[in-house]
Amino acid sequence: MSDEIRITEDAGVIEIMIARPDKKNALTGPMYRAMIAALADAMARPGIGAVLIAGQGDDFCAGNDLKDFMAGPEGGVAAFDFIQAIAAFPKPLVAAVQGMAVGVGTTMLLHCDLVYAAPDARFVMPFVNLGLVPEAGSSLLAPVIMGHAKAAAMLLLGEPLDADAADRAGFVTAIVPADALLAHARAKAAMLMAKPPQALLATRRLMKGDPAMLVARMEEEGQLFRKALGSAEAQEAFTAFFEKRPPVFQRG
Repeated sequence: MSDEIRITEDAGVIEIMIARPDKKNALTGPMYRAMIAALADAMARPGIGAVLIAGQGDDFCAGNDLKDFMAGPEGGVAAFDFIQAIAAFPKPLVAAVQGMAVGVGTTMLLHCDLVYAAPDARFVMPFVNLGLVPEAGSSLLAPVIMGHAKAAAMLLLGEPLDADAADRAGFVTAIVPADALLAHARAKAAMLMAKPPQALLATRRLMKGDPAMLVARMEEEGQLFRKALGSAEAQEAFTAFFEKRPPVFQRG
C-alpha cells in the first residue's frame, strides 16, 4: 500500500496516521488506497469500535498532492473512492488536527464524529480558487454544520477558518493544547470503545439520518468536479499555482 500511511491498533481502536510530513501530509493515490483498506478492515471486524485519524508533523493534511492528482486518473479515482468510503463508514470516527487542513484535509472531517483541534489548526476549502467545486458532500454538510454564511466564506471565497472560529461554528468538538492533542483524541476514542456497541452504533446512525441526500449530493459534486477539472478555469488555476503567480480568469 503506502509507507506514508501508518496503521496501528490498540484495544479496539484503529489509528490512521498520515505520515508524509515533508510534504505537509499531502495525499497521493497509494495513500488514499491504504486509508480505504484500513477503513474496510475496521468496518469488517466486530472487535474494532472506532477509528482515529491524525497527521504526523506540523500539519494535519494539505489535501491532494496536486502533481500526483494531475499525473493520471488514479489519483482522482482514489480520492473519490476514499471520500465515499469515509462517508459510508458506520463506526465512530475521531480526528486530531494540527496546523493546516486543506481541501480533503477539511472535508474528510465533516464525516468525523469527534474533531479535536490544536490552537494553530486552520481549515481551508479552496476548491473555487482552483476552478473546481466542493467534494465529499461539503456543499451540503458545511452549511448544515456551521451555517450558510460561514460556509460561504470558506467555499465561495476560499477563506480559512482558524481553530477558535471553527470551535464557535460547531465544526470542531474542542480545542486542545498541541502537546496533548493526540493523547486527548486517543483517550476519547478509547472512551467510545468502552460504550455499549449496539447502542453507540444505533445512536450514531440516528444522528447521521437518511444517507440518501448525502449520497445524491456527493454524486452531483463528483460529476461537476470531473467536468470542472478539464475546464479552462481549472487549467489556468493549476498552471498559476505551479508557476507561483496569480491566476487570470476570463469572463464571457
